[in-house]
Amino acid sequence: MLDKIKHTIAVCSGKGGVGKSTVTTNLAVALSRQGRRVGLLDADIYGYSIPRMMGVRDLMPDVAEKQISPVEKDGIKVISMGFFVPKDQAVLWRGPLLHKAVTQFIDDVSWGELDYLLVDLPPGTGDVCISIANKLPQAKILVVTTPQISAYEVAARVGVLSRETKLNVVGVVENMSYYEMPDGSHELIFGAGGGQVLARRLSSELLGQIPLLIALRAAADEGKPYAARDETIFAELASRVCERCDNEQPPKQVKSGETTPHKV
Repeated sequence: MLDKIKHTIAVCSGKGGVGKSTVTTNLAVALSRQGRRVGLLDADIYGYSIPRMMGVRDLMPDVAEKQISPVEKDGIKVISMGFFVPKDQAVLWRGPLLHKAVTQFIDDVSWGELDYLLVDLPPGTGDVCISIANKLPQAKILVVTTPQISAYEVAARVGVLSRETKLNVVGVVENMSYYEMPDGSHELIFGAGGGQVLARRLSSELLGQIPLLIALRAAADEGKPYAARDETIFAELASRVCERCDNEQPPKQVKSGETTPHKV
């Protein structure tokens, strides 16, 4: 079935709390709104949040003869551990069971023909990330960070995952880049420049800077993705991701001190 998927993008971060799942969900919606066929695999087995953010918590995949039909919302196919455990129940699994769950989500789900399969990885570079890299050797990595030093320094360790698994880094997204004040000025709550520094360290590009928005947080809580009603922030990010993937070029080697600023 994987031969019917044109591009696979594993969305990762060095640490939790940087908005990786929020970026993944809204990127999926933005891609779909641009006419792309999109699948969304929630590989964060312990900390699954995609069902809530997509507004599909009360839906169930169809399971028949070892084949799983993913939940579908607005044309986006979704699979998550959140569909298979009671609400608010913790998943207490070790490595082998994690690997089995991820394998089933890849091999046993009827994804069909997709332009993009987005995989929301757990934070760090642990068991699930390694399993995904082994099962999806054609995947590209999209790294999410915030501007602050402690976030991008940890996220830079994703470069080790990239080197060891031979997965290209398609780009970096800087989330919570700034808060727009009533007078139009930008308050840099989490500092500045982290996304750009991380992109240079990973020899990649900064594809977008997502502002800190109350509406974005509220939309995730309500299960009504922000990208479904705003056609600028994530639409531009989706276009840049498509451009990078469609070109199928290896990551650009960025010289020391060189910057490639871009604001979504």
